[in-house]
Amino acid sequence: MEFTDDQVMRYSRHIILPEVGGKGQEKIAQAKVFIIGAGGLGCPVGFYLTAAGVGTIAMIDNDDVEMSNLQRQIAHRVDTIGMPKVESARNTFQALNPDVNIIALRQRISKHDILDLIKDYDVIVDGSDNFPTRYLVNDACVMARKPLVSGAILRFEGQVTTIIPGEGPCYRCLFEEPPPAGLVPSCQEAGVLGVLPGVIGGLQATEVLKIILQKGELLKGELLIYSALKTTFRKVKVPKNASCPVCGDTPTITELLDYDEDYCSLR
Repeated sequence: MEFTDDQVMRYSRHIILPEVGGKGQEKIAQAKVFIIGAGGLGCPVGFYLTAAGVGTIAMIDNDDVEMSNLQRQIAHRVDTIGMPKVESARNTFQALNPDVNIIALRQRISKHDILDLIKDYDVIVDGSDNFPTRYLVNDACVMARKPLVSGAILRFEGQVTTIIPGEGPCYRCLFEEPPPAGLVPSCQEAGVLGVLPGVIGGLQATEVLKIILQKGELLKGELLIYSALKTTFRKVKVPKNASCPVCGDTPTITELLDYDEDYCSLR
């Protein structure tokens, strides 16, 4: 593809990087990324991937913008309160970079539609805030063999890992089953430092670009844990579990499971 003069100027700081260059920017422009959640994590991920010039970005979320979101969900504004989050985010991202095709999906994901939703995308990003959704997304990505960049935040701590089906462990290798509902508090219950999603979302966006460019070392088989209070990062090795019910040698979960819809809302 040929870039216009404006596009060459816009992406010049990428193009002068030997690891990216014009060919790498073409890969970014042709890539398709599916982001689950237009909240704390989805906003910075979407912002940076839009700025980078990812060709198509889909975002799915069923919630509307609320005042309490504005402390951390940086794609939304006071004048978009009451608007569907995906529409608010789409307007913000399109204003930043009209090169990018932003697809807004105001709906819940379920086992009935997730495989169809992600089938045409190169990388999946999980920015949801509850365990059943994370497991559903993990299982679907393993079954569809789609790279998945998963992030989580709570209070002052965040986590990121990258799952490459067939090449490393999945989320169930780390945590085989979701915890019982109510055992782990949500951000609404326990709080979250407003800048934390920016750190974790930025790391997720970085992993996505490395996957697209096929450069660098991914967080494959590793869980990166960030503590805002201590200003520390640490990596935990995650071995592939040969007995994993989804990605193991003899999977016992061979079709997507049902989850409580109310428990799978995306915030």
